[in-house]
Amino acid sequence: MKIVFASTPSQEQEICGLVRYIYSTVFPLYFTDEEINEFEQIKVLQTPEDFNTLGDAFQVMASMQTVISILESSTLCEQYETLFNKNVSNLQEFGLFFPFEFEQFLQAKNIKSNVFSIYTKAANELLV
Repeated sequence: MKIVFASTPSQEQEICGLVRYIYSTVFPLYFTDEEINEFEQIKVLQTPEDFNTLGDAFQVMASMQTVISILESSTLCEQYETLFNKNVSNLQEFGLFFPFEFEQFLQAKNIKSNVFSIYTKAANELLV
């Protein structure tokens, strides 16, 4: 007999928070607002209803955090390509659609210079 623990609601909230972080902080570093809007339309990183086990949810969180760390690094080095691809493969294995290759981010980093985006979180808010 094998006992398996289901993922917790807080884990699923954390995963949703990581997806929002990628859309609001990471994608604007590489893509235009139009491209990011298209990613939303084709459901990039849309999470499944729930993850089967506690271990699955942890693997998804770890893979997302690794991808974020690589893409947020000040210099995107080709030495991280294998690690990036492994973690993208993990995400896809657990049902998250992430159709990007490492090379796309290398190319986009060289082209994208404007970091203003409607997807980025506001630096301050007006209090009424």
